[in-house]
Amino acid sequence: MDVTIPVEKMSFIQSAIYIFFVFNSIGEIPVFVSLLARYSHKKQIKIIIRELLIALVVLLGFAFFGKRMLEALQISTSTIGIGGGLLLIIIALNMIFPKLEHANKKDLHGHEPFIIPLAIPGLAGPATIAAMFILSARVGPLVTSGALILAWIPSLILLLAASFIKRVLGDKGILAVEKIGGMIIILLGIEMFTKGIIDVVKTNFFS
Repeated sequence: MDVTIPVEKMSFIQSAIYIFFVFNSIGEIPVFVSLLARYSHKKQIKIIIRELLIALVVLLGFAFFGKRMLEALQISTSTIGIGGGLLLIIIALNMIFPKLEHANKKDLHGHEPFIIPLAIPGLAGPATIAAMFILSARVGPLVTSGALILAWIPSLILLLAASFIKRVLGDKGILAVEKIGGMIIILLGIEMFTKGIIDVVKTNFFS
């Protein structure tokens, strides 16, 4: 019985995994909990849904127009693979060896967080936007957009349950989960990087 996964389906699943871990909703839980602690549970839900919708719209824009921008710059698919793989590795290393940036988040002087810093750059930050460019060029805008929505749904659920998850796992537990995600991203990044190198060698030496 043939159980081979079609390339298109595999690309969609891989893209969703990339986006979910680069989105890093688990790593953002302490930030969300800290900034929204003063609000009622109902208000927190409203803010979280709003900020994730803003991040989703921004990233969908890059998913649809990222490929065209890269084509305008005449960047090849193999180059995208190499650059994208390196980027994922760097992102993963930052997840495994995080800087103490959560402690530097300001309290916004009593103002309700709007767009900044939760939606941008918290969720739709440079790494996630770069991932949209890379995936849009590799698997197309539609697949990238579908994968983004698929990754966005569990991210929304995790952040809606942020207070509960933080109580259950604690800061060390959340950090441990984030490190596991970083290890997975490193493996995916290495795979993308090596495929890009192989494509460059085939194109330049065996075509």
